[in-house]
Amino acid sequence: MKHLLLLLLVVCTLGLQAQRPQGQAENIKITGTVLDQDTGRPLEYATVVMESVREPSRITGGITDLDGKFEVELPRGMYNIRVEYISYTTYSLENQRLFQSKDLGEIRLGVNATQLEAVEVVGERTTVEVRLDKKIYNIGKDLTNSGATISDALNNVPSVDVDVEGNISLRGNENVRILINGRPSALAGFGSTDALQQLPADAIERVEVITSPSARYDAEGTAGILNIVLKKEKTLGFNGSVNTFVGDPTNAGITVNGNLRTDAFNIFSTVGYRYREGPGNGFFDNTYTGGSFDRITEDRDINRLNRGVNANLGMEVFLNDHSSITGSFFMRGGNDKDVTQNNTERFVGGTTDSRTLRVESEKEEDNSYQWSFNYTNDLDDDGQKLTADVQIGRDKEDVTALIEERTTFPTDNLVALENVLQKEESKEYLIQADYVLPMENAQFEAGFRIDLEEEMTDYRLDSLDQASGQFVINETLTNLFTFNEDIAAVYTQYGNKFGKFSFLMGLRLENTRLRGELESEFDPSQLEEELGVDVDVNFDKNYLGLFPTINLIYELAERENITIGYNRRINRPRGWFINPFPSRSSRTNIFQGNPDLNPAFSHTFDLGYLKRWEKITLSSSVYYSRETDAFERVQEETGQTTTDGIEIIRSIPINLSTNQRIGGEASILYNPSRKFRLNASFNIFQFDTEGEFNGVDYGAKNTSWFARFGSKVTLPLAIEWQSNAFYRGPFQNAQTETQGIFSLNMALSKDVLKDNGTITLNVSDLFNSRKRQSFTQTPFFTSDSEFQWRVRQINLAFVYRFNEAKKRNGRGERNFDDDGGEDFGSSR
Repeated sequence: MKHLLLLLLVVCTLGLQAQRPQGQAENIKITGTVLDQDTGRPLEYATVVMESVREPSRITGGITDLDGKFEVELPRGMYNIRVEYISYTTYSLENQRLFQSKDLGEIRLGVNATQLEAVEVVGERTTVEVRLDKKIYNIGKDLTNSGATISDALNNVPSVDVDVEGNISLRGNENVRILINGRPSALAGFGSTDALQQLPADAIERVEVITSPSARYDAEGTAGILNIVLKKEKTLGFNGSVNTFVGDPTNAGITVNGNLRTDAFNIFSTVGYRYREGPGNGFFDNTYTGGSFDRITEDRDINRLNRGVNANLGMEVFLNDHSSITGSFFMRGGNDKDVTQNNTERFVGGTTDSRTLRVESEKEEDNSYQWSFNYTNDLDDDGQKLTADVQIGRDKEDVTALIEERTTFPTDNLVALENVLQKEESKEYLIQADYVLPMENAQFEAGFRIDLEEEMTDYRLDSLDQASGQFVINETLTNLFTFNEDIAAVYTQYGNKFGKFSFLMGLRLENTRLRGELESEFDPSQLEEELGVDVDVNFDKNYLGLFPTINLIYELAERENITIGYNRRINRPRGWFINPFPSRSSRTNIFQGNPDLNPAFSHTFDLGYLKRWEKITLSSSVYYSRETDAFERVQEETGQTTTDGIEIIRSIPINLSTNQRIGGEASILYNPSRKFRLNASFNIFQFDTEGEFNGVDYGAKNTSWFARFGSKVTLPLAIEWQSNAFYRGPFQNAQTETQGIFSLNMALSKDVLKDNGTITLNVSDLFNSRKRQSFTQTPFFTSDSEFQWRVRQINLAFVYRFNEAKKRNGRGERNFDDDGGEDFGSSR
């Protein structure tokens, strides 16, 4: 079936290419050379813009090479010509009759003194672009990201929060879809975000925050989509950078970016290695209403060692002036080791009864591979376009863990010794095609996507039989669970612009098939009794749904607009949410999946306002979301105790009836001068959850907020100082109250080697305050806890750029984004 679809896709593509209009007039070529007016020095990477007089929305152009030369191919006609270079005055020629190839000769640009102050601002700051269906944050020279990971970089993006355990949320909602270059990716772990905590931040070009996704995006993620776009240089010649860093606690690595582009091909690559030790800690104070003990405290000491290599290699071949083929290969290899020591003290009537020490030594080998192929064909010179993609992904994890628990008071005895062997394999096949048809001030799009994923978890538990001294397989917990998620989708959307009003409307049809198959000695009836519902551990479920999207924008002025968005979304349960077998990270607190879990659906409305002044940009919005069958993780008694009499508590995901969320957010970028820049954002939201499970009401209503503030100051000797502060306010659900969290990152940097190199010293979590403090209360126990995933980090980094202009503008492409969609009403 997969081979047949691929064959049909190729045949259709070749057929459409063959239908290119015959007899079409040949294009002409416009050439020239751009020079500095005073020195005569060639200006490399200057932008050349050719705007059609008859159809101003049709813009063609290019950039100058290392010698300041350019060559632009375009249809015959009347054009307005502009040549732009950052900090220079713009060269303009209006109403030019271009009906044959022409050499414009030397074009000399003079320095614009009024723009000189803004030179470094454009090249280094994080800017925002607002489109009909997303906001784009171009990651600039963020000093606090030197030696950091992609997760660290996301924590500096407005609307996004990464908690102490690396969980990513958008506007306070964790049901967010992570895409890499617009598609699901092995880089993001097919739903897990663990890999993003290991990959380098300097591989990112921009982050797209899509809170009102258009129909071209898959409907997954009720909070919206975060699309991480990796660097892929578009300028001619060879260029790149080398980034090295060391830190304390031990943290070291190197990343090499390289790019070679000619008129015939473009080769791009990112290769890196990282070694990181991540100490953490936690403390839990639990009291019980039943069982053998009144109170139990747990003091955890966590030591992580992460070693990984990653590579992203690709090549784009330009078949002709209208089409190209791109192939890329991504791999990530990890060899990690975690050691967790848990000192537990048990009390009866306020007196210590016993102490135990639990040591878990876990080794994990993780290897991910992804092959991607893209075919792009500009079917005519009016913007008609066809793209086709094929993506194959593989992810494999081998985990071995030795868990030893023994009493240390009043006697030294072995309580339990277990071996955990777990293998996880993920496979993904993706086929996608998109078609774009521009019309008069409008655009029509259509496409399809088939995404097939399989996750297989092979779990084995061996426990020591102290009587015989032999390890015995735990047959009821040893299992093989296979989970398949197959999605087939088609979509269409239409956008138009009438004066100052633009709209983009679309409809997506998706069929989701979820299948689970269990091989184990486990008795499913036991699970049905525990969950209180009929459970089929071998299931096959189908969901067919329509997902409409509407996005509107009205331009109040040249730098001011209002946006309105609506979309319907789905949140599908991942494999580990459905796998019914409990984790073994603790004998007393376990996580257990729920095979009866169904997808959640949401309706979201968004109203946004953007205003730009000369030095200030204000972006704000209010939003409302209603989600049905929303996921909620609850804790409950299992009715079981350990061999030494401790109540076992389970955390399990369930479908609640509804979850309503209303909120507002605002962000400000203020750039008074090139030596002083500020940015701030604020998000406040209220959620109201209704629903019950096993006779317990888990309804809750709470208001929370988070804010961030950043500044960048140029000190004497051209030393740059940057600080990023973040605070998340307290919040609570039906069972747990969590206190507010504050963290501060700071960095200093200095350019060296004629500005080709940069040395950066940064501190992450300066006050070592990024800790989660929470209090959980249920009818059967309470828990007062503090958890710190990672302690304060100090890094020293050095980056060297070769053939890479630090202050390059480098934006020569105008009308279309990476997904082939026109930016109706975009504002920058």
